[in-house]
Amino acid sequence: MTAPMPPTPPFRDPQLPFTKRVDDLLARLTLDEKISFLHQFVPAVERLGIAAFRTGQEALHGVAWMGPATVFPQAVGLGATWNPDLVRRVGEAVSREVRAMRARDERVGLNVWSPTVNLLRHPLWGRNEEGYSEDPKLTSAIATAYTHGLRGEHPTYWRTAPVLKHWLAHNNETGRDVTSSSVRPRVLHEYDLRAFRETVEAGAVAGVMPAYNLVNGRPNHVSPYLREQLRTWTEQDLMVCSDAGAPSNLVDSEHYFDTHEEATAASLTAGVDSFTDHGTDGSKITARVRGALERGLLTEADVDTAVRRQLSVRFRLGEFDPHYDPHAGTGEFDTPAHRALAQEAAEQAVVLLRNDGVLPLAADTRIAVVGPLADECKLDWYSGALIHRSTPLEGLYERFGAERVAFAEGVDRVLLKTSAGTFLHVPAAPEAADEARGAQGALDPALLAGRIDLPPLTAGADGTELALADWGDGVLTLRAPDGRYLSVAEDGFLRASADQPGGWVVQETFRLEAAPGAGTDGHGNGHLLRHIGTGRHVSVTAEGVKVAEDEPEVFELVVVEHGEDAVARVAAEADVVVVVAGNDPHINGRETEDRTTLRLPAQQERLLTAARSGDARVVLALVSAYPYAVDPGPLSGVLWTAHGGQAGGTALARVLAGDVSPAGRLPQTWYAADADLPDLLDYDVIGGRQTYLYFEGRPLFPFGHGLSYASFAYADLVVRVGGEGGRGPVRVSFTVANTGDVSADEVAQLYTRAVDPSVTRPRRELLAHRRLTLAPGERAEVSFEVPLSAFAFWDVARGGWRLEPGPYDLLVGSSSEDVRLRTTVTLDGEPAAPRPVLRDGLAAVDFDEQGGTEIVDRTKVSGDAVTPAAGGAGELLYRACDFGAGAARVSVAAAGSGTVELTVDGGPVLAALTLGTPTAGAYDYVTLDAPFTAAGVRDLRLRLRGPLRLARVGFSG
Repeated sequence: MTAPMPPTPPFRDPQLPFTKRVDDLLARLTLDEKISFLHQFVPAVERLGIAAFRTGQEALHGVAWMGPATVFPQAVGLGATWNPDLVRRVGEAVSREVRAMRARDERVGLNVWSPTVNLLRHPLWGRNEEGYSEDPKLTSAIATAYTHGLRGEHPTYWRTAPVLKHWLAHNNETGRDVTSSSVRPRVLHEYDLRAFRETVEAGAVAGVMPAYNLVNGRPNHVSPYLREQLRTWTEQDLMVCSDAGAPSNLVDSEHYFDTHEEATAASLTAGVDSFTDHGTDGSKITARVRGALERGLLTEADVDTAVRRQLSVRFRLGEFDPHYDPHAGTGEFDTPAHRALAQEAAEQAVVLLRNDGVLPLAADTRIAVVGPLADECKLDWYSGALIHRSTPLEGLYERFGAERVAFAEGVDRVLLKTSAGTFLHVPAAPEAADEARGAQGALDPALLAGRIDLPPLTAGADGTELALADWGDGVLTLRAPDGRYLSVAEDGFLRASADQPGGWVVQETFRLEAAPGAGTDGHGNGHLLRHIGTGRHVSVTAEGVKVAEDEPEVFELVVVEHGEDAVARVAAEADVVVVVAGNDPHINGRETEDRTTLRLPAQQERLLTAARSGDARVVLALVSAYPYAVDPGPLSGVLWTAHGGQAGGTALARVLAGDVSPAGRLPQTWYAADADLPDLLDYDVIGGRQTYLYFEGRPLFPFGHGLSYASFAYADLVVRVGGEGGRGPVRVSFTVANTGDVSADEVAQLYTRAVDPSVTRPRRELLAHRRLTLAPGERAEVSFEVPLSAFAFWDVARGGWRLEPGPYDLLVGSSSEDVRLRTTVTLDGEPAAPRPVLRDGLAAVDFDEQGGTEIVDRTKVSGDAVTPAAGGAGELLYRACDFGAGAARVSVAAAGSGTVELTVDGGPVLAALTLGTPTAGAYDYVTLDAPFTAAGVRDLRLRLRGPLRLARVGFSG
C-alpha cells in the first residue's frame, strides 16, 4: 500500500487569505525560530520547508551593489523630471531587473529599501542626491509613482516590496547618529510626516526604515510616531526595518539605554520588526532578544507581532506560492526598452536654468567641451555597476562629429618630486587588469577591499605625469595616464588601481599640506601628501610608495600644465565653450559627509574664468547631486542635471543640440549664497523661513524653475468649489498652448497662498502639477481637483488640522515665481477659537512661536517637552489663550532645574516658578505652582532659564 500523503498545511494553501496563512505558520514556529526572524538575515526553517530570507536590497535608481544593472539618473534627477508616469515606469524596470537578477543570484533580495522620501530641506545635506524634492507634495507624487512601479500592478502578489527611507526629519550627516532634530508640531505634520503619509496611503509601500538621528530628543528607532502615525495610515501590515548598525547605536553612541537588551526591547515594542546589525551575524541580536525576554522586558507576543509583519510581506512577494506568483518568471534585464527608458529619464531630468539664445547649438558650431566631468560617467554609493556608459564628450562627439569638438579636461598635470630628486612613478599594469569596483556584487560593498594585485608606485628618475583634480576644501584625486586613480589598499601601498573614487571610506583622496620647514634645503614648495582615508602621510620606502605613521616624504609639486591653460587654448578656437562642472558623488557631499559650501570648487571656478577669456560664448553644464551658487551673469547658458546614469552624457548632448527641448524643473530652491542658508541642524522650516515655502529672500533660481526651447501661453483659468455649501473639492482648469516652433514638454504648476492667515503660512505651496507634451501650435486643457484638506494647516491650539475660512490665491504658472494666471477663491472653514487654557492647560510643545529653545523627549517612550537650547534662556509664545473669568494660580510640570516666568500681552512678569534643586533625573517631573492672575483672551509668553524641561502648564481659577 502507498502511504497517504500528509495534508497540506494551511500556510501552503493559496486559496486561504494571507492573514489565516500567516497565523498558521506563526503558530508552527518555535520561539527560537521566531527570534531568529528578527535579524536582517533570516535563516531557513528546514523542517517546514521555509527558505532563508533577507531584508534590504538597495534600488534607489537601479539595482545597486549586486553587480551590473541598468543605471537610471539619481533620485534627485528623477525628482527634477516632475513626471510621475516616467518614474513609475522606471520603478517597473528596476523591479523587473531585481526579479531577473534574483533568478540567477539568490543574494539579490525582493525587499527593496527605496525610495528615500526625506525632504531636501537643506542643500548642504550630503545625501541630497537620494531625495526627490524639498516639497512634500512633489516628493510624495514621485515616491508614490516609484513604489507603484516597484510593487507591480497584480492585485495580490508584489514584484518587490518597497521600504521608505529614512523615518524621520533626517537631513544631516554631521553627527547623524547623535544629533536631535527639533521638530515642532506644525513642521512635523505639515512637512516631515506628509511625504511619508501620502506615499503610504497610496497603497504600494511595504514598510519604512527609521533614520539614525533623534527627533525631539528621542532616537527614531524608538519613535512613538511609528505607532501613533505610520500604522494608522493603512490597514496593511508594514514592516519596519532598522538602518544598519542603528540598534547598537542606541547604547554605544547615543547612550539612550544602559543595556542592549533594554534598547532592543524598546525598539521592538516601538515597532521595529527587523534588526539590521552586525552584518550577516544574527547571533548578537537574537541573544539580546532572549535576554530581554528573560528580564521580562519583552513577551512572546511582542516577538509574534514583529514576525507576523515580516511574514505578511513574504507572502505578498509570492514566496509561498511559486506556482501562482506572476513575477516568478520575470527575466527582463538590460533590455532595449530599459536602455531607452534610461535615456528618456536622463533627458527629462535636464533643467535649463539660463539661455540667452545660444542654445540649442547650431549644427556647424565649433565646440570646446571642458571640465573635470566632461568625459566622466559618475556613479554614487547606491548605483549598480555600469553595463553601458556615456559621457558628455562622447555624446557631443557622436552628435556633432569629433572634428567639430575639442576637449580639455582642465585638471592640472603634475609630477611629484621627492626630496631625493626622484619622481613618483606608476609601473605598467598587467594586461587584463581592469576591473570596475563592485562589478561582482556584494551584500555589503563597504567591505570591498582595495586591489593588491597591481604593483605599488615607486620613485625613480622617470616620473609619471598625474592628473590632479581639486574637488574643493583641499580634497584632491590623482589619476595615472591610463585612467586609474591612485588608491591605498589594506597593505598600505599606493597603487594606480581604482577605476573611480569610491567605497564607504574613499581610498582615492589626498591633501597637500605644507611641510614643516619647507624651503630650507632648496625644496621650495615642499608638501606632505596626506591620504585622507587612513589619515596617514605618503612615504617612499625601498618596497615602494606607501602610507605610514613615520617619515613622511616631502614632495615638490611640479606643474607640467595648469588646467586653465589647457582650457584657454581650446576655448580660443571655439565658438561655444561647454564647461561641464560639478561634483564626484563620493567626495565632499555624500552619505556620512555634509557639504560645507554652495560654491563650486576653486579649480572649477578658475576653469570658468579661463573659458571666458576669449570671444567664445560659454555654457555651464552642472552635473551634480545638489545645487550650487554660481554667477550666471557672464554665462550665455546654464544647465543642471543630476548624475544621469548610464545615458547621462548622451542625454545632455541631445539637449544641447536641440534634439530634445529641456523641460526638467528644479525640485528645490537654488540659493544665491551660503548666507541665505539656515544652520544645517535647524529643522524649523517655518521659524527659520526655509525652502521655497517660507524663504523671503531672492533665490538664484526658484523652486520649479526650468526653461524650454519653446514658449507657452496660459489662458482660460476657471475655478469652481464643489460640494454642498462649497465644502467639496476645488476644481481648477486652464489651457496651455505651445506658441513656439518646436515640440516640447511644459510642466504646468498650481500653487496656493492664504491671503490673510492668522498664523505664518507658506508664501507659495504646490497643490498639483502636470508635465505635458505639446506640438507647435497645440493647445491642451489642464484640470486639477484639489481636496479642501490641501488648504488646511496643523492648528496647535486644537491639536489637529483646520481649514481656515477666508480668501486663498490660486497661482498657475511654470515655476513657483513665474506665475501666468491667478485668481482668488474664498473657502469656508472653521474659524479660530481661543485656547481653553483654564480648562485644558497647555502642552509646552504647542507654542505658536519660540526663540532659543529646542524640543526634547518628555519620557523615553512618548511625549515632548521644551528646554532652553544649551541650558541657556528661551521664550515660548502662545496666542489667544482664554483665561475665562479669571485664573488665580498657575502650575508647571518640569524636570531638571531652572525658572519659568509668565507674562501676558507683553506686560510685566506675573509669576515666576523656580526649580532650585535639580530633579533626580531628566524624566523625573515635579509640579510647581504659584499665584497668577489673568482673565479673558490673552497672548501668553513663557521665559525659560536654565537646564529645565517644561512639559505642561496648567491654570486654575
